[in-house]
Amino acid sequence: MWEPICLTLAAAAGNNIGKILQKKGTVILPPLSFKLKVIRAYAFNKTWIIGFLMDIFGAVLMLRALSLAPVSIIQPVSGCGLAILSIFSHFYLKEIMNVVDWMGILLAGIGTIGVGAGGEEQKASAISVFHLPWLAFIMTILFVLLNGWLHFYKRQRREQELMEFEVVEEIIYGLESGILFGMASVISKMGFLFLEQGFHQILVPICILISICCSATGFYYQTRGLKHGRAIVVSTCAAVASIVTGVLAGMLALGEELPSSPTGRLFLLLGWLLIIIGVILLVSSSRLIRRLTWLYRRFKRNGVDRNFGHRSGSGVRLRDSSPSAIIQTTTLQNLLSSKAKADA
Repeated sequence: MWEPICLTLAAAAGNNIGKILQKKGTVILPPLSFKLKVIRAYAFNKTWIIGFLMDIFGAVLMLRALSLAPVSIIQPVSGCGLAILSIFSHFYLKEIMNVVDWMGILLAGIGTIGVGAGGEEQKASAISVFHLPWLAFIMTILFVLLNGWLHFYKRQRREQELMEFEVVEEIIYGLESGILFGMASVISKMGFLFLEQGFHQILVPICILISICCSATGFYYQTRGLKHGRAIVVSTCAAVASIVTGVLAGMLALGEELPSSPTGRLFLLLGWLLIIIGVILLVSSSRLIRRLTWLYRRFKRNGVDRNFGHRSGSGVRLRDSSPSAIIQTTTLQNLLSSKAKADA
């Protein structure tokens, strides 16, 4: 079980680091087009080419990992690619990481170890070619509901003449992209299962092609969400939805099962949970640090105000409790008038 997990980690690292290098290389490049001059500029850009090759190599490793292990194991572990990307960004791109980032990386790493320790080899379950139409039908129903919900909020936002995205719209775009990413892994795995069961070999490239279409559509929805909404909401929903979709679809559509031993089941479930928490912490670390800093400053300021108010109140009470130190106005007037009469 450790071999496909290591392959998945390498694949996720290649995909994420490759995209970062491609993005870094495009800083000095023109927008990609089919012009010969533009294609030559991309081909001779060392950073972009390395990133592109790493991305392709990661995709090949991911297909190999899917052919060796269940989707319910591979898909959660692939979420650790974000942790590897954070470490790469810290040491190569010199980006500053906070305590929450390191905590997310630690939880994701422990979760991966838990998945590796709890996962076990499974026999290939008998699946039918008709599972593909069923998956397509379920995805269609799900996307009709999500898009209907999305259009309702868009219409409501137009009626109220609001310009900013509603948080519900950000969540929907994140969920749609994550579901498509998870389904891409499930359909790729389905192609390998068809091959093991003696179906025609043409089904493998067909499933991989459908998987590529799902991933491309997922990137489209994610890009739309990131363009207009907050990256933290869209990315978090996409990461969690991808893991949950891979696990549920793998168990329901491909017949994957939890480990038979209670200990292995516990390790696997804890591993899934820790990976999800680690990914959420990595995506939301900056916002979480700002929120915690604001709460700490507010608590500290309120504490100082309470101490100052307590000391001021004590001083007033001490002064009020000394009657000899207070002279009433009427008494003062009587003393002054009697002194004036005596002088006269």
